[in-house]
Amino acid sequence: MNIDEILEEMDELLDKSGSFPLIPHKKFVDGERLRELINDIRLNLPRELKEAKKIEFDCQRILNEAKINAEGTIRKAEERATLLVSKEAVIAEANKKALEIISDAKDQAAAVQKAAALSVAQMLNDAEACHQKSLLDIKRTKEKIQHTLKNSPSLKEKSQTPTARMISENKIK
Repeated sequence: MNIDEILEEMDELLDKSGSFPLIPHKKFVDGERLRELINDIRLNLPRELKEAKKIEFDCQRILNEAKINAEGTIRKAEERATLLVSKEAVIAEANKKALEIISDAKDQAAAVQKAAALSVAQMLNDAEACHQKSLLDIKRTKEKIQHTLKNSPSLKEKSQTPTARMISENKIK
């Protein structure tokens, strides 16, 4: 059951509940059922929070892997450069190649890190949008319930006793 379904069931629970005599805005509610629904909401919310934490963990893992790969590539490039430098005849060429390899490795590492950061940022934006939508749905449902309780003539009339109805109709002074 998702949060929207749980909130809808809470709304129905309020609609079906009776009112206190002379106090139409106060309702008799099945407290045990309402507590179950609240617990169901709590069980559904952490899933979204766990997803955000997983995204954050994946971001760190991707960035760490990119850094390790870049360091390995740089290390290999440096080792290769050292081997090339050992020969006097090709020192100039070796330095040029080593710098190219290091530059390419740094460019590749930066590109991987940027792609990882963009990917994680998008995942976090998606998770945030989902969470904000859920919060907005909860707020709308709450406002709807409050509006229903305040403005529903059927709830007001059902909740009044015959004496209360006579008072509101100015028959008893």
